[in-house]
Amino acid sequence: MALDGVYLSLIKSELSPVIIGSRVDKIHQPSRDSIVVTLRTQGQGSKKLLLSSSAGTARVHLTSREPENPKVPPMFCMLLRKHLSSARLAGIRQDGFERILFFDFESTDDFGDRVNLTLAAEIMGRCSNILLIGPDGRVIDSIKRVSEDMSRVRRVLPGIEYTLPPRDDRLNPLDFSEEELFERLSAQNAELSKALVRVFEGISPIIAREAAFFAARGAEKMSSELDGGEKTRLAWFFKETARKIAAGENRYYILKDRDGMMRDFAFIKINQYGSLMFDREFSSPSELLDVYYSQRDVLAQTKQRADDLFKLIVSLSERTRRRVSAQKLELEDCRGRDALRIKGDLIMANLYRLERGMNLCRLENFYEDGSPETEIELDPRLTPSQNAQKYYSEYRKADTADKMLRKLIEKGEEEEKYLDSVFDSLSRASTEAELSEIRAELADGGYIKSRGAKQSKTKPLPPSEYRSSDGFRILAGRNNRQNDLLTLKLAEKSDVWLHVKNMTGSHVIICCEGGEPSETAITEAAKIAAKNSSAKNGSQVPVDYTLVRYVKKPSGAKPGMVIYTNQRTVYVTPEGE
Repeated sequence: MALDGVYLSLIKSELSPVIIGSRVDKIHQPSRDSIVVTLRTQGQGSKKLLLSSSAGTARVHLTSREPENPKVPPMFCMLLRKHLSSARLAGIRQDGFERILFFDFESTDDFGDRVNLTLAAEIMGRCSNILLIGPDGRVIDSIKRVSEDMSRVRRVLPGIEYTLPPRDDRLNPLDFSEEELFERLSAQNAELSKALVRVFEGISPIIAREAAFFAARGAEKMSSELDGGEKTRLAWFFKETARKIAAGENRYYILKDRDGMMRDFAFIKINQYGSLMFDREFSSPSELLDVYYSQRDVLAQTKQRADDLFKLIVSLSERTRRRVSAQKLELEDCRGRDALRIKGDLIMANLYRLERGMNLCRLENFYEDGSPETEIELDPRLTPSQNAQKYYSEYRKADTADKMLRKLIEKGEEEEKYLDSVFDSLSRASTEAELSEIRAELADGGYIKSRGAKQSKTKPLPPSEYRSSDGFRILAGRNNRQNDLLTLKLAEKSDVWLHVKNMTGSHVIICCEGGEPSETAITEAAKIAAKNSSAKNGSQVPVDYTLVRYVKKPSGAKPGMVIYTNQRTVYVTPEGE
């Protein structure tokens, strides 16, 4: 995990001067694995301390978020309220660089006597836990109870004596002997980054990889094969990190990939990924964790809530494709309809040669050169004239079907494109408000049931807004509804409109304010259009651009569907930043 023992020590250093001496005001348990303790500090107002024991998101930090709390507090939350309400936080401890923070509280028991209680936050992946420990060192209770059936190494149950998890003998990464470091590395004889994780206490794999990257200048090295220069650089890396931490000069970074997705974080600048990753800098370790995990939680919740819409759109798309395929097969059957009309004409031209009771006739086809004979099947129960009318009737039926099928196929293909555009918008939705707009759009189209009065109360979101490097304002629609609003109502006729060529995506507008856009603005707006489209992972994506006055919406067209003329095309590669 990136939240290693060193990072946790930086959290402790940040929290200590702010919340030590404060008193517990409120305690909530917004989810099964997390606790939020609101503390009244002296002179700095209220602070919210979040403790999470979730396997994938375990952490401790101050938060500015307002989590939604259950109507009925869970039992562990009630127990904490009983023992810690109005308690004073006396200190915060960490044993070396173990991933455990101990919050020591001074409280009073049921008899009014002063007692010392400890809230322990164990940040250890799947084994993460939050425990309340009594003055006698025994566990009062924990957010996760661990019985002997679950773990033979360490039980966590009410009334049992609290013991620390098993701990290896490892070096302090901020205070170590170089001789002992290289002696231990030589004994590991493993890949350098993996050996560093085993030798040092409290560093995560990403820090170990960065140290190995710096020491070996990007080469893969075994821990027992380091030369003098590599050893010098490795020792300097950790000494310089320790110096910055001691001096309070270190910064905190979230790493994002080219798609803008957050992948990791660290308390030092990470260079090992080169141009494959971008970073966002923070001055506070709590602020970084608050942003990193809250955005991840929002994205996860949004994707989970969007699952029903994804399934609906996929189902509708597949059904539409099957229907269009079947209609195309029927259309193929209609292509021979002219032969039916010709047979009727030939029969009518030769009525004098035919009589009732014939089941086959051979007539000269004067529609072809040389008038070759053509065999025509007849119904012996009908007169020759009735046989001709039968062929004419089949011809008219096939001709009508041809016209209807062409319209239905065109409508079905438009619906396919529309559903693809909704799927694309849904894949880029990151908030509940965006999902609500997409639901409303689908309800208006009759694809899902409307939510009635609640649906109309949804406040429409503004388009996404950007600023080009030379100062032009750029707007991008978040979904089909916004695309229509942006292009047909908000944009001026002299503004520039952009859209990926022959693919689904956002309408993008360069606000020119009566002037001419620069080549830089067009290129950057084209990158935004490509990024907000189904071609976001492509390269050399064609993006059309034209003036808004040349963009029209056909009568009856679905949301987001327009036609345009006088366009030019630019080729760009979308970038995450």
